[in-house]
Amino acid sequence: MNSALPDALDGERADRVVAMLAGVSRSVAARAIEDDQVLVDGKPVAKTSQRLSAGQVIEIPDTVGNEDLAPAPDPSVPLDLVHVDDDVIVVDKQPGLVVHPGAGNREGTIAQGVIARFPEVADIGEKQRPGIVHRLDKGTSGVFVIARSQRAYESLTNQLRERLVERRYVSFAWGQPTTDRGVIEAPLGRAVRDPTRIVVRQDGKSARTSYRVLARWDEPSLALFACTLDTGRTHQIRVHLEAIHHPVVGDSRYGGGRDHLGLDRPALHASELGFEHPGTGETMQFQSPIPTDLRELLDRLGPPDVGDIAPSLLS
Repeated sequence: MNSALPDALDGERADRVVAMLAGVSRSVAARAIEDDQVLVDGKPVAKTSQRLSAGQVIEIPDTVGNEDLAPAPDPSVPLDLVHVDDDVIVVDKQPGLVVHPGAGNREGTIAQGVIARFPEVADIGEKQRPGIVHRLDKGTSGVFVIARSQRAYESLTNQLRERLVERRYVSFAWGQPTTDRGVIEAPLGRAVRDPTRIVVRQDGKSARTSYRVLARWDEPSLALFACTLDTGRTHQIRVHLEAIHHPVVGDSRYGGGRDHLGLDRPALHASELGFEHPGTGETMQFQSPIPTDLRELLDRLGPPDVGDIAPSLLS
């Protein structure tokens, strides 16, 4: 949908405008805005409460109107359950699995596997992505949490908003960083010509990634990064590492596809997760060793020329 805003909607909030024009709920409209899918005069809407003016050109992807559907349970979806209690479900995600249904990925998602095993999750949070408070890209492996109760959903979304959830990743990336530690702070938003691609743009949303280099190899020239998300934007680590000229190995989308080194996905793994338990207040910490394909890459690379691999990543 691409049209000029009519006089009748002059001064209305962006989320209300999207909901009315696309025929979706306010929550779906808000998520589309937060994901930078909605453009006004060619730029992503800054926030859901932004007031729009008559005559501005608003662009809303057709897929936004098709996402307000509850997923069907699917017991065939493989789930590696790390921890389950009355409030939270912690999953160690396999690469290649999609977290929840969306455009082009309607079936075989983790959300569908979860509600097949835990039907009560279907009523938690947004119906089109039940229990989901954060997600991993399809090609990314590793650990993430799903809310099993409404209080957990509210608590975890608040912890994420306040940047209290610890999320650490490891990634094989091309090249030799000049320093062993650093911070990448660059705003991110959707590319105007290709809204599925995230780019660094001055009018984007603030994004910050801290990193340290665990190991280096001279041939081929690459490094193993440990990255901590200080914010949680779409494709954040992949885009930030590309921005400092160290794209993720195997990531054709963001400059890392020069040689996939035997991988069929980006070499990115969510290795650690920490949060406050919504019910007990206890600090919960989970780790995920690198999966088989990245372990095989390590074997092919051999011992690093500089640095070492933490034992916790291997077992």
